[in-house]
Amino acid sequence: MIPLDHAVVARIESHGERFEILVDPDIAAKIRQGNQIEIEDAVAALYIFENASQAEKASDESLKKAFGTTSFQEIATKIITKGEIHLTAEQRRAMIAEKRRQVIFFIARNAINPQTGHPHPPQRIEMAMEEAKVNIDPFRSLEELVKDTMKLLRPLIPIKFEEVKVAVHIPADYAPRAYGEIQSSASIEQQEWQKDGSWICVVTIPAGIQNEFYDLINKISRGEAETKLIK
Repeated sequence: MIPLDHAVVARIESHGERFEILVDPDIAAKIRQGNQIEIEDAVAALYIFENASQAEKASDESLKKAFGTTSFQEIATKIITKGEIHLTAEQRRAMIAEKRRQVIFFIARNAINPQTGHPHPPQRIEMAMEEAKVNIDPFRSLEELVKDTMKLLRPLIPIKFEEVKVAVHIPADYAPRAYGEIQSSASIEQQEWQKDGSWICVVTIPAGIQNEFYDLINKISRGEAETKLIK
């Protein structure tokens, strides 16, 4: 369980009554977004309250009437996923700022300007989000927020998600190290070790990280590798 001073109230109302638990807002947000986390790791107490601030527990009768069970696990899960999580103003600002940063980072890495073939700088994406008045709900998943944000950005700037294929030839002296680093940063579609010890591969990467990928290849091979954009 979490320390009590880290907890906020999560609340749901049903059958004319109020039910509350004490949760960590960050962990509750992850559960709400579908992450598999034990409920006991998200709460400060294993009780369902009718008024958490007064430590007044809900009766078994009211729990059965509202939820059809007295199971803490089941009821707490429903409160976290369907109820309201009450954040302090500071907590809400911090969670929104972090989620906004994640949305900008994701779009900058995975989307391009189709008119130029290059990614938009993060600052351009952030400005367009402000112009479009994008609302960031800290309890929604990154996937949902990116999808809604892209809908609002398209009327303002040319933008689309795209992947590209790049052929890479790594000389023998750098091939073993390159294999591990490229495997962790790109999707390898084809590969072949050559008789001279060099390594050839075709990778798929988000179009927005092309320059970052080329920098990695040059760093690994000290500028001796060859690359070719296929698509």
